[in-house]
Amino acid sequence: MPDATPRDSVDGIVDAWERERPDLDFAPLKVLSRVWRLSRHLERTRRTAFATSELESWEFDVLSALRRAGEPHQLSPKALLEQTLVSSGTMTNRIDRMSRRGLVERRTDPHDGRGILVSMTDEGRDRVDTAITALVTAEGELLSRLSTSDQERIAALLRKLSVDFD
Repeated sequence: MPDATPRDSVDGIVDAWERERPDLDFAPLKVLSRVWRLSRHLERTRRTAFATSELESWEFDVLSALRRAGEPHQLSPKALLEQTLVSSGTMTNRIDRMSRRGLVERRTDPHDGRGILVSMTDEGRDRVDTAITALVTAEGELLSRLSTSDQERIAALLRKLSVDFD
């Protein structure tokens, strides 16, 4: 019985490679090429969602880390770079730029007078709240063709694959 699932562009790519290089196993492309292509679509969807709040994706990353930290919505630069997977130089640059835009403020750490904390401003909080609302709505639409159980199964499989990278 033939598979009723429609073919996508990855099927054509894999078919062509299997024809040209029958000596190789192209099973990894069947999974990871789809993940890569989906990531490109997701990147566009996220950019559009963040644009509703006039945020760049990297600004959203920093603000969402601060928002998830809970009251008083502040973290050390080191904690921010660990959560956003960037270098300390990159994080310093991001904090500077976001501070100039009024999204975050630097404050002296009350527990360590030499340290600083990055705090989210009310403006930053409003923007990240608007952005996350737009994001979950848009991503929900992307996944709407899948049942809840399919979504949970995919999430579990992706977690299994990504756990070693965290």
